[in-house]
Amino acid sequence: MNLRHLTYFVTAATTGNITRAAEQLSIAQPALSMAIKKLEQELDLELFERIDKRIFLTSEGEVFLQHCKLILQQVEDAQIATAELKGLKKGTVTIGIPSMLGSYFFPKILMSFKRRYPEIKLIVIEAGTQSIRDMLVKGDLDIGVIINDNVPDQLHIEPLITAKMVAVTSIDHPLATLTSITFKQFLSHELIMFRKGYFNREFIDNISQKSNISPNISFETNLLPLILNIVRTGSAITSLLEIVTKEEPQLAAIPFKPTVALDVVMARRKNGYLSIAEKAFYQHVKQETDCHQVL
Repeated sequence: MNLRHLTYFVTAATTGNITRAAEQLSIAQPALSMAIKKLEQELDLELFERIDKRIFLTSEGEVFLQHCKLILQQVEDAQIATAELKGLKKGTVTIGIPSMLGSYFFPKILMSFKRRYPEIKLIVIEAGTQSIRDMLVKGDLDIGVIINDNVPDQLHIEPLITAKMVAVTSIDHPLATLTSITFKQFLSHELIMFRKGYFNREFIDNISQKSNISPNISFETNLLPLILNIVRTGSAITSLLEIVTKEEPQLAAIPFKPTVALDVVMARRKNGYLSIAEKAFYQHVKQETDCHQVL
């Protein structure tokens, strides 16, 4: 089985069009069609259904696609490992971090890492926990910061910190003087929340479902500055990590009753290869967070 043919197959499956796939691969369309046909003959399986000018994976093709992606990822990992044996470095770390942690907890860690390893490039992707989990499994991220909940079996995790989730209002909001707030009280007010896929939204959705209460979400956005500004006006309240409120003026943090403590972990693929740069970053973050176990 030819690795090049596997790459052709994955590209064709992703685009759903032989012409576009051939353009991406910089090969002639007949050569791509022939390679896929040869692969099907070798497997004695039909991988695509062909309808007009589009192609669609068969059920056998769907299964084969997952294996191909894993094989190609492992080949890439092996190439990185081999290069490092020759004294080379990948030199790039791609990490996924949720918005609040990326803005209020990780900046000092990232900058201290850059001072220590100025030759390594960091690519930081802001995304929700759900997206980060998916990107890690697919190999689109090297390392991800997620909440220790619904973690896929393919991922290995390391504990980082425990962070408190609180209700957040403007300082002159009627709720601001409370020493604690129940979930029922919180859900009865007009809310501005992150969109689905972010850990604090997942938490509120789960609480709503368990309480059989429909939350009054009047604003949805992934823009943290917009959330903060709307809360400051008193137009709505939200739930955020307590570390955010310690850095932002005109906000009141009200602990939930019962207390909400989220376990934040660093995740990577169990079978994925960590380059020298990635190992250095992984260890650096663990060292830096040893003294910040509860936030």
